[in-house]
Amino acid sequence: MVILITGVSSGFGLETARLLAQEGHVVYGTVRREVEQLPQVHYLHVDVRDRKTVAEVVNRVVEQEGRVDVLVNNAGMGIGGPVEFATEEEIREQMDANFMGLVNFVTAVLPFMRKQGSGKIIAMSSIGGLMGLPFQGFYSASKFAIEGYCEALRLETQKLGITVTVVRPGDFSTGFTASRKKTVNAEAMNAYRTYAESMEKVEHDETGGLKPEALARIISKIVREKHPRCGYVVASFEQRLSVLLKRVLPARWFAGILGSYYKL
Repeated sequence: MVILITGVSSGFGLETARLLAQEGHVVYGTVRREVEQLPQVHYLHVDVRDRKTVAEVVNRVVEQEGRVDVLVNNAGMGIGGPVEFATEEEIREQMDANFMGLVNFVTAVLPFMRKQGSGKIIAMSSIGGLMGLPFQGFYSASKFAIEGYCEALRLETQKLGITVTVVRPGDFSTGFTASRKKTVNAEAMNAYRTYAESMEKVEHDETGGLKPEALARIISKIVREKHPRCGYVVASFEQRLSVLLKRVLPARWFAGILGSYYKL
């Protein structure tokens, strides 16, 4: 299969590209900067937020391979801090990188998948796309947007031979933790006194989380399956339980549990 993965410089994208290439697929991966390249992966330099360049990159892959069988939308970033103190620039960066980047690639790939009558679109969401995470409000908002977009996209494309699958990771030990942008000004710290402690807990959970290879194996499974599920939660038992509780408990009860966990 011809597989296009966004954001392969590290973490999920890197390990997914490595595994799928080892399995014999033709793998293209996007990066924004120079990185040490995997020998079996074709690298494409593109900013996912630039719709024109994204379209050019997708056209180049189709010209070279004749098709795109799988699109794995992995590129993204995170901003931490009280929503009150997020700047307009930070909000736009968060939404553009996580949500609009996905939209740009799907928009570019869909015409080719429609014409070939087949294709898989795999979108990286988060358990933060199923519940609003304190002090990561705009990160959650970007993932909630992915959930709604993919739900609509799935219905629109279900008779075109295209499947849409959302993958929702929990805490993983990747470079995402170190690269997260955080509000650090004194006013925010004073106004929200639990902020620093909550973010310390988030980072502790992430650094002790699952390895990205585990998620890469799930992506490989989705690629292989003829009829993959609409969504997968890839997380610890406790986090998978939290997703279940979010579905079945009254909103006030679940909010109390989540707030207690983050010591709010």
